[in-house]
Amino acid sequence: MYKSLTRGLLFLVVLAGLAACSKDKDVDPPAELVDIVAKRNVEQLWSIGLGGDAERLRLALRPAVAEGVVYAASHDGEVIATAAETGRRTWSVKTKVPLSAGPEVGAGLVVLGSSDGDVLALDAATGQQRWRISIGSEVLARPLIANDLVVIRTVDGHLEGLSLTDGAKRWAVDEQVPRLTLRGTAAPVLAGDKIIAGFDSGKVIAVDSRNGDVLWDSIVNAPRGRTELERLADIDSPAHVAGDDVFVVGFQGRVAMLALDSGQIWWARDASSYRGFAMDDENIYLTNSDSVVVAMKRSDGAVLWEQSTLRRRGLTAPAIDDDSLVVGDFEGYLHWLDKATGEVVARRKTDGERITNAPVTEDGRAFIQTDAGKLIALKSTPRGERSADAR
Repeated sequence: MYKSLTRGLLFLVVLAGLAACSKDKDVDPPAELVDIVAKRNVEQLWSIGLGGDAERLRLALRPAVAEGVVYAASHDGEVIATAAETGRRTWSVKTKVPLSAGPEVGAGLVVLGSSDGDVLALDAATGQQRWRISIGSEVLARPLIANDLVVIRTVDGHLEGLSLTDGAKRWAVDEQVPRLTLRGTAAPVLAGDKIIAGFDSGKVIAVDSRNGDVLWDSIVNAPRGRTELERLADIDSPAHVAGDDVFVVGFQGRVAMLALDSGQIWWARDASSYRGFAMDDENIYLTNSDSVVVAMKRSDGAVLWEQSTLRRRGLTAPAIDDDSLVVGDFEGYLHWLDKATGEVVARRKTDGERITNAPVTEDGRAFIQTDAGKLIALKSTPRGERSADAR
């Protein structure tokens, strides 16, 4: 818990320092919402109150969808499974653990991390606890189920491979953490037998999932500047892997495409993001640190469009929803953007609470969890159509 509190205080110091940089001039406020011409209908399908208000904690609690079931968790320890179509609960358990990351679902398990450094694995069908271990440091990245492992990334630079069966440690990799960092860590991702993970030093590594050997490391975000604030270079959003390529972005740094087999940087463009990005077959859709949404070509990083009317609204990373992107903001609004042009084509308010984590889109639905613990299912359709499953 001490390390968790320390990282939280460091985050506050960063915010205070960034505000101080403005000196005599006022800090620019969030953009006011302006009227839009709606080109998509947005209908609420159902909602569930989980509770566990975590408005100021910036936790990595985000729904997961698997085989028609939505799994979600709250900071006060409740974990639920509910039918994606109807919102009807399948099961609900109270773990009494301050959950902070997950859930991740796979291999019949639901895996979560906590602020106190616990990792829990529940039975996906019943919610019954399979195992629980302590790794001693807060988990702020979604766990990864990879083959016969659960891979955990902690706030103090540890990447650990745990047995899927009982949570026993198989291997661990440690990376040095700078004295000052943003609050948040990048979730590890799986690419074949490789685990790809980004770190607060601006480094990306590939680890052999079978034994924990580091196969390569690459500095994507080299810290720059004279002060600790200027040298922040965290990679806090997960990498994306497509074929033989790895795509990453960091804070006050670059967005880059790397070779999966070697870590060689094929191209890099100046960018700054701690929220992350989504991808399709052609493009990258990035929310930068100023809440400007940017579309870039995957092949070379060329900018296609920028949407800046939501600047400084604390946008989430985008999620792809049909031919649109959907992002949440600090006032609980969801905004749909046209993938081709960036135009805002729909808007919907939720419960008025911050949305820290990107929506999850699946089977034409968008699932959102606000920081106050409200789980909401929505469906968007082109204007003039109506969803058949709206309730």
